[in-house]
Amino acid sequence: MSDNELGMFLRLRREAVTPADVGLPSGPRRRTPGLRRAELATLAGVSVEYVTRLERGRDRRPSAQVLSALADVLRLTTSERIHLQRLSKVADGGFRCAGDMTPARTVRPTVRVLLDGLEPAPAMLVNRVSEIIAWTSGYERLAGPIGLLDGTPPNLARYVFTDPRARVAYPEWDRVADERAAALKQRAFHTDRLVDELTLIAGQAFAARMSTLAGLPKPNGVERLVHPEAGELRLAYETLDLPADDDQRLVVLLPADDATAAALAHLNGRRPGALRAVSG
Repeated sequence: MSDNELGMFLRLRREAVTPADVGLPSGPRRRTPGLRRAELATLAGVSVEYVTRLERGRDRRPSAQVLSALADVLRLTTSERIHLQRLSKVADGGFRCAGDMTPARTVRPTVRVLLDGLEPAPAMLVNRVSEIIAWTSGYERLAGPIGLLDGTPPNLARYVFTDPRARVAYPEWDRVADERAAALKQRAFHTDRLVDELTLIAGQAFAARMSTLAGLPKPNGVERLVHPEAGELRLAYETLDLPADDDQRLVVLLPADDATAAALAHLNGRRPGALRAVSG
């Protein structure tokens, strides 16, 4: 994993903000993607030399006030601001983000009832190291045939990076791999054994992502999945974080088009319309 996560995150977010986003003119001769360092520095009220030091990892102890000013200019979401704060603590060596704690594998009874109530939708409960610790029967019919539930416990990241069936199941494997690595980085940071394991087993396919990806995983979107019985599916996913003490997230999959809705209904032995497409 890169030892300059904070600087890399700041640089990538700076490059993602356009001058127009912050009320600056964007001339035709600009070659810098997003904001220049000098522009970020001026808007945040710090020196350009300080922004350079932060991005290059030469200064890893920014104050809360500086982080807040940078976050405002970079238009960070609440989740991104929390991520930025965590990265600053990790860079300083004083924050381990539960990395040494045993991953939460206990499912609260109310959460299990909630999961059962989502039937027949494919849904799963995932902990911070990407272990799938509970799932609906709809998810079992979807994930079982592609081998995703073979592990003990099953693990989203381990499957994508170490099981050759994943590259068949996910036509957009690179994009899915990016998301799995980003989710692991967000929650596990440096200390979980899974990071070391996947670095050794998967090699550069995993290690390169852990050293370059600096964004957060997308909480929702659409994934393509090739199922041996149902064919190619387009699945809209929504991620719901449980309270911090649970350290778990609920992921629900829904059909993103009518063809997928019909395929899932057939797979689950349900009448058509049991799951409606969430988009056209």
